[in-house]
Amino acid sequence: MTFQTLDDLEDGQRVLVRLDLNSPVEDGEVQDNRRFDRHAETIRELVDREFEIAVMAHQGRPGRDDFVSLEQHADILADHIDQEVAFVDETYGPQAIHDIADLDSGDVLVLENTRMCDDELPEEDPEVKSQTEFVQTLKGEFDAYINDAYSAAHRSHASLVGFPLVMDAYAGRVMETEYEANTAIAEKEFDGQVTMVVGGTKATDVIDVMTHLDEKVDDFLLGGIAGELFLRAAGHPVGYDVDDANLYDEQWEANSEKIESMLADHGDQITLAVDLAYEDDGDRAEQAVDDIEEKTVSYLDVGSETVMEYSPIIRDSEAVFVKGALGMFEDERFSVGTAGVLEAIADTNCFSVVGGGDTSRAIEMYGMSEDEFGHVSIAGGAYIRALTGAKLVGVEALKR
Repeated sequence: MTFQTLDDLEDGQRVLVRLDLNSPVEDGEVQDNRRFDRHAETIRELVDREFEIAVMAHQGRPGRDDFVSLEQHADILADHIDQEVAFVDETYGPQAIHDIADLDSGDVLVLENTRMCDDELPEEDPEVKSQTEFVQTLKGEFDAYINDAYSAAHRSHASLVGFPLVMDAYAGRVMETEYEANTAIAEKEFDGQVTMVVGGTKATDVIDVMTHLDEKVDDFLLGGIAGELFLRAAGHPVGYDVDDANLYDEQWEANSEKIESMLADHGDQITLAVDLAYEDDGDRAEQAVDDIEEKTVSYLDVGSETVMEYSPIIRDSEAVFVKGALGMFEDERFSVGTAGVLEAIADTNCFSVVGGGDTSRAIEMYGMSEDEFGHVSIAGGAYIRALTGAKLVGVEALKR
């Protein structure tokens, strides 16, 4: 690790802290999620160390229903750190500067949604972002900048890459732990078997991850839409769109050559589902892949036999990484694949990292504890970038 952390920062200073509190919004109400809980650990430490704290974060994108103020976020954060959190409806205007100047030791102030500033978007070089009015106005108000927003670190936005070029910059605890865990597969040496559970809805992501890690991973266990496309490449009559679905055929057209090539070159490292689950009169039904003559239903999960085949492989592994869900786990009927492999990991004394979109939500949904896993990532796009070896511009800015 080549960036500074909170261990390198002297107590009691005034700090500008970038979090990622981007959350689902339902009927105008911001939903609490595990990001608040994770970032609260960083904020509580800063409060205990008597820092004066101003928080930056984003919510949604302009033009979308979830593009809302951070006023509700301040209240949710207050609940997590068990103290008052102030809010100002500006990011760097006169009132924001006034409220920042009024901060005392242990105070926390949330600034307005960074994406409501013209300077935040679009993505531009860090050097360009560092010279924006947004960055130049705020830099003189603080002793240091702390980036804790690992899950947004693949974005070259002003609040993420501009400040580290003009201020003393440090990684928060979430940034530090996410970086260490998510780069482990590329940087750590494991003596035993390394297994990766790969699912989700985007075949390109799966292919990029598998291509980059083919020399690091002994066995890829596939599921989800990507897994069905690999079954199609293996000669099974699945991986097609049925009814009004639009999930498979376009992705097959774009990725079929790569998928077929991967099966030909690395077939011994790829384990495919042996059965698939679908809805039948409102219930879960399963069908062996070898018995499928034509795809007439939408498959929503891998089957029970597949979980029974995947579980011993996981239990024999020294390290297991998860990227994406094996099925539509939000529906309990089709949670068998995702929950089953997570339970196998939880029962195994291995190094484990779970991430990729909302997959980590299944841990809480199905009665497991995050303590049973080495690391549960709250990052989506940044996690995938890390697995494919791509550099994260926000991390690189901190390293500078």
